[in-house]
Amino acid sequence: MNSPIAAQHLLPATAPRPVSAAFLDALVARFGAQCSQSLAVREQHGRDEGALQAPPPAAVVFAESTQDVADAVKLASEYEVPVIPYGAGSSIEGHLLAVQGGISLDVSRMNRVLSVNAEDLTVTVQPGLSRKQLNEAVRDTGLFFPIDPGADASIGGMTATRASGTNAVRYGTMRENVLALEVVTASGEVIRTGTRAKKSSAGYDLTRLMVGSEGTLGIITEVTVRLYPLPEAVSAAVCSFPSIEAAVRTVIQTIQLGVPIARVELLDANSVRMVNNYSKTTLREEPMLLMEFHGTPASVKEQAETVQDIASEFGGQSFEWASTPEERTRLWTARHNAYFAAVSSVPGCRAISTDTCVPISRLADCLLDSITEADASGIPYFLVGHVGDGNFHFGYLLDPTQPEQAEKAETLNHQLVNRALRLGGTCTGEHGIGLHKMDFLVDETGTGAIDMMRAIKRALDPKNILNPGKIFTL
Repeated sequence: MNSPIAAQHLLPATAPRPVSAAFLDALVARFGAQCSQSLAVREQHGRDEGALQAPPPAAVVFAESTQDVADAVKLASEYEVPVIPYGAGSSIEGHLLAVQGGISLDVSRMNRVLSVNAEDLTVTVQPGLSRKQLNEAVRDTGLFFPIDPGADASIGGMTATRASGTNAVRYGTMRENVLALEVVTASGEVIRTGTRAKKSSAGYDLTRLMVGSEGTLGIITEVTVRLYPLPEAVSAAVCSFPSIEAAVRTVIQTIQLGVPIARVELLDANSVRMVNNYSKTTLREEPMLLMEFHGTPASVKEQAETVQDIASEFGGQSFEWASTPEERTRLWTARHNAYFAAVSSVPGCRAISTDTCVPISRLADCLLDSITEADASGIPYFLVGHVGDGNFHFGYLLDPTQPEQAEKAETLNHQLVNRALRLGGTCTGEHGIGLHKMDFLVDETGTGAIDMMRAIKRALDPKNILNPGKIFTL
């Protein structure tokens, strides 16, 4: 595969569809100041945090209600113009790029909490609400929403990409935590899927169909998610190890013993060094696990002691505790800023981030071979992982003036994904397919499964206007 920095080689060879003046006039007539054709606004909405690039959309519509979304989609359907949903813009696989032209439909102004049902442990929100805003809104109920992908992503975007993050080892992903949706279809019809009940056997599971569909089957306008009681006690700890393998073996044994650890993050020595420089922390610059335990004071103590014993068997040392909220926040903020720490460590670089997930028993095999290849490449990199569920990320730091580095990074990415698939894993644990991983999806699922996905897409979006060119080509 060619360089992701030379993005035109990766983008689907589909010419942008024409956007007529009549369509743009109809948008302005309906939305007025909520519709922008400013180049700066269009460019902002025509890129995400990834390295791929494409021309910006023809216009941006700022939706403020479900009716706005429905009306925009009806107009787009009438004129057969692509519509690309936009939340916080934090995706990294080209999800937001207007590869077939069209408009960006920004739902960030739809950011209200619609109902909190504390007795049922559920909340219903609009899609533009961010995960931090959600937790701030429900804090007084004694509940919280645990899905934490790092970026302050929107709930709608997290649903569309089936996000997970640092808490997934205990609380699951968006797949397990979305109960119901309101969705605008490709014809502009508003439908509802699921209920607030914990389970249902009623018909096809349309909620799960929409979760992870990346805006290609419908535009999410309401989301009902599970909440969880705030744990009585929380404790975090960091532990350094003599090698990556020792840290990974500690995690594998912890999970296989059934310790209900809430978070367990791996950082390699490169990442720790970058984090120290960026966040002014003083962590030992060795492979490190950052862990968090939730429960009662007694259960947290028991969990932590068990993991500490396991870690000591593999040479873990400097087991340091962060018991106060301020200390925990400092550590997790430093972890969440690892990407920015890495990018700032090499001025002018671009970061290409990978994302695979394997069964926990094969984590060491996949990770160690991938490290060997990355070291041999000579490309600066960082490694972080939600290793409690077998998910990890390499970030390759590339000089954009040196295209051969991007070629090497793509080779490493191919080798990593192929290894993960051989070991029974997936090409993406949480980033999604978007544009960059379409070929990998074929390798993972086979052409028969892709043909079934295409059939679903054609049935639900016959004019192919909802985020076209993503996940697979028609």
